[in-house]
Amino acid sequence: MTITDQQKKALALGAVGAGVILAAQMWRRRDPYDFAGKSVLITGGSRGLGLVMARELAEQGARLTLVARDEAELHRAVEDIQTRQPFADVLPAPADIRARYQAERAIAMAVERFGGIDVLINNAGVIQVGPIDHMKISDYEDAMLTHFWGPLYLMLAAIPHMRRRNAGRIVNISSIGGKIGVPHLVPYSASKFALAGLSEGLRAELAHHNIVVTSVYPGLMRTGSPVNAMFKGQRPQEYAWFAISDSLPLASISPERAARQIIRACRYGDAELVITVQAKMAVMARTVAPELFADVMAMINQLLPGPSMRDGDVAREGRESESEVAGPSAPLTTPTYRAAGENNEM
Repeated sequence: MTITDQQKKALALGAVGAGVILAAQMWRRRDPYDFAGKSVLITGGSRGLGLVMARELAEQGARLTLVARDEAELHRAVEDIQTRQPFADVLPAPADIRARYQAERAIAMAVERFGGIDVLINNAGVIQVGPIDHMKISDYEDAMLTHFWGPLYLMLAAIPHMRRRNAGRIVNISSIGGKIGVPHLVPYSASKFALAGLSEGLRAELAHHNIVVTSVYPGLMRTGSPVNAMFKGQRPQEYAWFAISDSLPLASISPERAARQIIRACRYGDAELVITVQAKMAVMARTVAPELFADVMAMINQLLPGPSMRDGDVAREGRESESEVAGPSAPLTTPTYRAAGENNEM
């Protein structure tokens, strides 16, 4: 059988691609970043994925600044870390990153305590779940303030310190919802898309200062976060599909595995990390067949709860939206509540 010119070109392109991947992997292994003694600031560091990353980084010898709005929750997180790592140096920095002066103050606290800032992990997040019929402008504003403006405020405050050292690492935790539009998560998804664009643009512009920006797109994780998410519309039904999806082992990943992947991506300066096979497949499907993917998402939307005829505009936390199928004693959501207890979400 003879090989056509087209087949030869395909083989040549495949060989070039394989060579590029191999070269990238070899370069990646040459210059790992050591977190020992580094000043690392994590927003949303008091619970969930942020707390799990903090535990891992404390074990690696990092000096931590944890940022969150709830001061009592922050102190519980510090106790959690120091119980596991008695000599860990952890600074609680109560702040609402949606306010620029508070974001800047958190950076200043880290610099004052540790002499600088080496790594910034923008992890703080809010989730509003429900149909667009019940989403108000304030929901979009809150999502943008938390996922776009807050990280921008923190980066603008941290970058001058990193430039002076000619080194730094920034990790922006977007979401699979920042790669594909997810129904009933529109404010969340739109703001995560905004963070993704900001993160990728800054990576290009900061590279010559030896400041490396990594964009992270996690799929579903069993952090226990649904109990603190906000729900609108038919709240018990919305909470049920969201919490059950978050609990399924085949659909979600443990926060410990996700944290290790994120820290490894930061260590090697990866441009992008998509977490979970399911998330990677969804991104690929949208890229290869965007029209078909859009039709599938529209079909999924039809399966989700419709708007509420009563008080659906009022947001309630997940813990206030429990039911027999999605609650502390429901078998399908047991993993969510177990993770919530382990990761300071309760």
